[in-house]
Amino acid sequence: MDLPKDKESPYVLKYTLYDGVSRQGVPTTLEVDAVIGADGANSRVAKDIDAGEYDYAIAFQERIKIPEDKMTYYEDLAEMYVGDDVSPDFYGWVFPKCDHVAVGTGTVINKPAIKKYQTATRNRAKEKIAGGKIIRVEAHPIPEHPRPRRVKDRAALVGDAAGYVTKCSGEGIYFAAKSGRMCAEAIVEGSARGTRMIGESHLRVYLEKWDKTYWPTYKVLDILQKLFYRSNPAREAFVELCADEYVQKMTFDSYLYKTVVPGNPLDDLKLAFNTIGSLVRANALRKEMRKVSL
Repeated sequence: MDLPKDKESPYVLKYTLYDGVSRQGVPTTLEVDAVIGADGANSRVAKDIDAGEYDYAIAFQERIKIPEDKMTYYEDLAEMYVGDDVSPDFYGWVFPKCDHVAVGTGTVINKPAIKKYQTATRNRAKEKIAGGKIIRVEAHPIPEHPRPRRVKDRAALVGDAAGYVTKCSGEGIYFAAKSGRMCAEAIVEGSARGTRMIGESHLRVYLEKWDKTYWPTYKVLDILQKLFYRSNPAREAFVELCADEYVQKMTFDSYLYKTVVPGNPLDDLKLAFNTIGSLVRANALRKEMRKVSL
């Protein structure tokens, strides 16, 4: 991408055009007034606008075709595994797809060991996926936080390119679609439906709206990951809390609406005490585990 020379000049995008018949593409250019970088975690647009880097997790996943009788088990559920064996700072999973399951894990702090963690995740689910055949292997970088710069002049980043993936859950699809829509709406409004040139201030309307709507969600999930994913005892505390029906309801509602849903003040107070109690027990358990290991 060639950047514009002034406020009125276009961006020049360079790409290879394929006609669908020949494997040989044709180098092509396209001039545009604005650019939305929706090109993933390894965004070329982000590099071109000097958006800065971010920490990222590596997610490794195997799609496994399992026997039909075992697939029935996963018709109405997904599985999440936590523990140092499957990941030191994330979780392992078995997610049902249309006619197979996706088995995977991720990590930020020990990326070279990702295959070891994947093997452990597969072993956790061994009996339920026995007889399965790996049909695809996938690995992707998952941003850990937004990039330092998400807008510059008439170019903006959305989705993984901007770093919009939540901590704790690792979800990004909804936020990619939502940020793309918000950015497009800002361009339509700022350009008076294409009748005038936009500027950086118009794109910053999208950023302000995004941060106001979703920053609390990202912050809360960041705190939860730091609290509960740091050790096996802390993960046990997390599992203990998840047995509470109020926690389940708040989690489901927040996940459904993608925002931190306000709860009942009395129940929130009880939850705070339960969380502290779980963490205290987790800390005591960690000390006991250290004594045993010594």
